[in-house]
Amino acid sequence: MRSQNENIDLLAGQRLMVGFEGTDLNGELKTLISDIKVSGIVLFAGNIKSAKQVKNLSFSAQEYAKSCNLPPLLIAVDQEGGEVARLKTPDFKEFPGNPHITDIESAENFATITAKELKAVHINMDLAPVLDIIPETNDISDRFKSIMVNRVFPGSPENVGKLGSYIIETFQKNGIMAVAKHFPGIGRTTKDSHIELPVLNANKKLMERSDLIPFMAAIKSNVSAIMLSHILYTELDSEWPASLSFNIAKTLLRDQMGYQGVIMTDDMDMKAIRFDIKTSIRQILNAEVDMALICHKGPSIENALHEIKALISNDEHLYKKGIESYHRIASLKKRYLN
Repeated sequence: MRSQNENIDLLAGQRLMVGFEGTDLNGELKTLISDIKVSGIVLFAGNIKSAKQVKNLSFSAQEYAKSCNLPPLLIAVDQEGGEVARLKTPDFKEFPGNPHITDIESAENFATITAKELKAVHINMDLAPVLDIIPETNDISDRFKSIMVNRVFPGSPENVGKLGSYIIETFQKNGIMAVAKHFPGIGRTTKDSHIELPVLNANKKLMERSDLIPFMAAIKSNVSAIMLSHILYTELDSEWPASLSFNIAKTLLRDQMGYQGVIMTDDMDMKAIRFDIKTSIRQILNAEVDMALICHKGPSIENALHEIKALISNDEHLYKKGIESYHRIASLKKRYLN
């Protein structure tokens, strides 16, 4: 029997993490919280002016969710360091990025300071670390063709896993949820999924010897969430990119690699996703992905909500899987946001 605490509106809204416009608790953000019942928000450069402003924004958003009798919000930001860092000087320390994290000491320094700064402004999730690898090659020019060349840890897959796991554990012991990305690995790609759909032909055995190693390390470190990529891995799923793939999210990540935490998509507004939002949401739910990220204002957020509600209302299997996703998300929030 369906309990009042697991009603359709809440089950659906908690599957969404969204972006918004503005730097305070404005009408748009209030609607996302109270009406859509979103699980979380993502802050970008346009939402950030200063540490004081971000702290006020995060605090007021949480208080508003509480006043609506809703679960606490995941409040996330991309703070990798280097070229992807939304929080800037003078209020926040800027780091040179993952290629310059070469040992445990530098990993600890980055993670400890970043966690402290995030917590001070009531941000509770970092969409980091990047666990992609760039395969070793005799031709140095091949390395610099990778879209991720300025965002990955140096060295072997084992070294990437070691450094990434240390950052995950440091974040999380300091109260910041870590998100490992971009599963199952995009370091081999040369095209940008913000602009087009990259295609990768690497087979599973090759990926097991390389790309998947850092993610296995992250799973062993109890990473809070794993973000899927928008890459088409033709040897794993010839039809759907990872964010929409049952073969990758359910079969590979959950069943074969044993990950039982929260799985989320990358931003569904990227041009790599060539499907309409209804088709994408159907695939996300079928793949047992917990949360869809929709990071820009527009009808996609409302359309996604309506599609989730329709699917879990009319399909008993998707309803039961929706409860499982809801409990994974709620368990994560309970662990960090009490």
